[in-house]
Amino acid sequence: MKILSYDCFSGISGDMNLGAMLDLGIEKEYLIGELNKLNLEGWELQAERDQRHGIYGTKATVKQTKHEHAHRHLSDIKKIVFDSSLNSKVKELSMKIFTIIAEAEAKVHNTSVENVHFHEVGAIDSIVDVVGAAICFNALNVDAVFVSPVELGGGVVKCDHGMLPVPAPATAEIIKGIPATKGGVDFEATTPTGAAIIAAFGTHFGSNTVFKTEKSGYGIGHKKHDDVPNILRITLGETVTTSETGHDAIMMECNIDDMNPEFFDYISEKLFKSGAADVYLSNIIMKKGRPGVVLHVICEKEAEDSVKKVIFTESTSLGMRVFTFKKETLSREFETITTEFGEVRIKRSFYNGAEVSVKPEYDDCKRIASEKNIPIKEVYNKVMAAITKKT
Repeated sequence: MKILSYDCFSGISGDMNLGAMLDLGIEKEYLIGELNKLNLEGWELQAERDQRHGIYGTKATVKQTKHEHAHRHLSDIKKIVFDSSLNSKVKELSMKIFTIIAEAEAKVHNTSVENVHFHEVGAIDSIVDVVGAAICFNALNVDAVFVSPVELGGGVVKCDHGMLPVPAPATAEIIKGIPATKGGVDFEATTPTGAAIIAAFGTHFGSNTVFKTEKSGYGIGHKKHDDVPNILRITLGETVTTSETGHDAIMMECNIDDMNPEFFDYISEKLFKSGAADVYLSNIIMKKGRPGVVLHVICEKEAEDSVKKVIFTESTSLGMRVFTFKKETLSREFETITTEFGEVRIKRSFYNGAEVSVKPEYDDCKRIASEKNIPIKEVYNKVMAAITKKT
């Protein structure tokens, strides 16, 4: 499985992400050519070699070549993006990032998403940062994105609303559920744009998945610190199958009998985003004959704290049982095959080196069924037939 790994030990911003993508191998001319499809004037992209603490990378800067007073709404940005000739996937991913920011700003300022005024994020340079991120990500065509704990920084930051504590309120809202650290540096290490990029791209957070590195790119930030270099590292690689399938994992359980059952779906999504490997429910009878539910969560040790936070803040549970147990799994390999529906990811599982199962990724089948308006079982069966033929 082709993966992208974000190492955010010194945070992430829009320009750091662009710099790392360029350093990873995205051609500057290609990126500018795609960005020109936005039909926006008054900007230029500068990319230069720079270093922090002797580590060299690419520092990207989007310069505005003319002053503008526009404070755009989400609808204004949506029009710019969808009126462009960009690839449809790039358009959708760009708007996913902008929507994440808009939802955070709306909550912070107690208004609706439609009424949010984009200040810094609505400026031309930030639009280029966000859409540029989507262009680069789409060009890499990866299957998954792993994100390390994200350094948020410290101190205060000056913005249109005055001096605000780090992380800025919008960043704090976006980063919810994502493993993060604070105080490693004395400046704003992670911006709302940077936080929204990893929230939109990330599929696994705080994970220590084993992978084989193909190449790394370094995005040089604009801040300097005596101890920690202001750098974002992005690594492109492949997951690898290891013979060591058994390892220690964490099981958390709590009994719940006083919560709206509709909340479980939302909580499950938050738990998976925070690093849970599995979430499931069991029906039980509690004291005095009351029906209840056991919430079971399995996660790796690195995600224990972030998973606990979700359970305690999102559910009505007052306590939980935490167990360390031995988790045995089959070795797995991922690949992409071509079918009548296009490219589909499949997963092969092995026991002692022998293949014991193979199946298509559910999310791909679901997407195809929705796009083609056909039953998902039809998609699944035809993909399985393609797998059998290939084998």
